[in-house]
Amino acid sequence: MKLKLGITAGDTNGIGYEVILKTLAEPYVLDICTPIIYGSLKTANIHRKTLEGINLNFLQINKPEEAMAQRVNIINCTTDNLPVEFGVPIAVAGKAAFQALKRACSDMKAGNIDALVTAPINKDTIQSDEFRFSGHTEYLESEFGKGKTSLMMLVSETMRVALVTNHTPMAGVAAEITQERILQKLQVFNAALHDDFNIIRPRIAVLALNPHAGDNGLLGKEEAEIIEPAIATANEQGIIAAGPYAADGFFGAGQFRHFDGILAMYHDQGLIPFKTINMYNGVNYTAGLDIVRTSPDHGTGYDIAGKGIANEQSFRAALFAAVDIYARRKQNRELRANPLPIHEKKLNNRE
Repeated sequence: MKLKLGITAGDTNGIGYEVILKTLAEPYVLDICTPIIYGSLKTANIHRKTLEGINLNFLQINKPEEAMAQRVNIINCTTDNLPVEFGVPIAVAGKAAFQALKRACSDMKAGNIDALVTAPINKDTIQSDEFRFSGHTEYLESEFGKGKTSLMMLVSETMRVALVTNHTPMAGVAAEITQERILQKLQVFNAALHDDFNIIRPRIAVLALNPHAGDNGLLGKEEAEIIEPAIATANEQGIIAAGPYAADGFFGAGQFRHFDGILAMYHDQGLIPFKTINMYNGVNYTAGLDIVRTSPDHGTGYDIAGKGIANEQSFRAALFAAVDIYARRKQNRELRANPLPIHEKKLNNRE
């Protein structure tokens, strides 16, 4: 049975629907999953009419159990008369984005969808009494964490970057850089690289907080007093971690090519070099949770919304990543649950 893939439409006035529809218009996509869009049929049709050469037919359903293979299924998540104002951040669009996300999470908790791909939201207009978070990652941790810590990862064929702090304002970053937090993130990162990306012995580079890695305390003591001890403890636990590396030289000299993962201290330290190198191929992945959730590595794209020129490569990569990670997790669970029979089956197949 094909994986049932939930897709939340995101902000209705951005490029979310455009990149979703462009991706689902590729015939081979329906061969690897059964997509279920959480959004609005009316809104989807408005966006479809702006796209030349996209002739998708939607199957409106009421619940994931009704989804049909080889069809683009859609669940209406809002009863509001939702206007589409391309490129305009409005409260009703944020409300619609949350309604879609909330319904998809409910269906995932019930086991009715297997993985989730989220289109971009506006972090301001989505705010409400039910959503008081700085982004998808934090909301999903509150819904699915069960005491676990999530990890924001940006992944591509070139590099994998994870963050110690996600959407923390710069004025508050240093206060959140603690030995405990860095060690916790390293543990989740190491497990994700192993379990979700099949890297047997991941090599993780840890970036410094201060310029020039603190210059022996001249420019800051966090490296010596916090980051280095966290790395040492991680090494004692069997995690291969090295650093702290000054971020500018690390990326400028191409050292990132020698590691399976890079742990950055704050958002822009990791995402600026990542997006510079991987702008159209990067995927935002929420690691550390029991669910699989990916997203494109870009925002709502208000400046190009409704023009039909949005690049769908990142969304397509996010969809493929969700399918691949779900499959790897399933395979690893089977191997751990009953390794001997699987081993014997492989041997018998060779005879």
